[in-house]
Amino acid sequence: MLALASCGKGNEQQNVPLPQARQAAATANGQGGVTPMGQRVAVLGILNKRNGIVQNIALHPGQSARWKDVIVRLRACETTAPWEEEKLTGAFVQVDVQQPDRRWNRIFSGWLYKESPSLNVVEHPVYDVWPKSCEMTYPAGPPAPAAPASSSNLSSASKSAGTSRGPAKSPSAVPTAAAPPPSAADNNAT
Repeated sequence: MLALASCGKGNEQQNVPLPQARQAAATANGQGGVTPMGQRVAVLGILNKRNGIVQNIALHPGQSARWKDVIVRLRACETTAPWEEEKLTGAFVQVDVQQPDRRWNRIFSGWLYKESPSLNVVEHPVYDVWPKSCEMTYPAGPPAPAAPASSSNLSSASKSAGTSRGPAKSPSAVPTAAAPPPSAADNNAT
């Protein structure tokens, strides 16, 4: 930069917008963006089905924890933005279990959701893992959506004569009763 500034070429790039990667980094440094992945914290629950003991662990994405003969790795965690209608808390988790021959076997790798535990399940006879929370922030966004309007039987169509909500109609504007339709006997007589 110093060499470019000394030859006069550094001034040409002063008004050039920042590349998107640099803008994202500036936003991530506390200037109102989404919490960077490495700074998020997820709390996961691990259940040992043999003895019913539940262990809660707090991990940052990229960290792992070992409990007895299971290793749980957190790769990512997400929560929906506060202004979204459906609230979801998810974590991308990898679970490895030590086999009797001392080798490690991956039994699960994928997203787990707090609100929909049956969507993706850790299928193992001894261990179960699920997300409990993911701490992260979002920039200020649109306000949370309002509750859906309740259904009512009120119609927005204008009412029939005499019950209109609008200004009173003149007598000539009120429809008159139509003549009754001809009977079958009248139609057959012709």
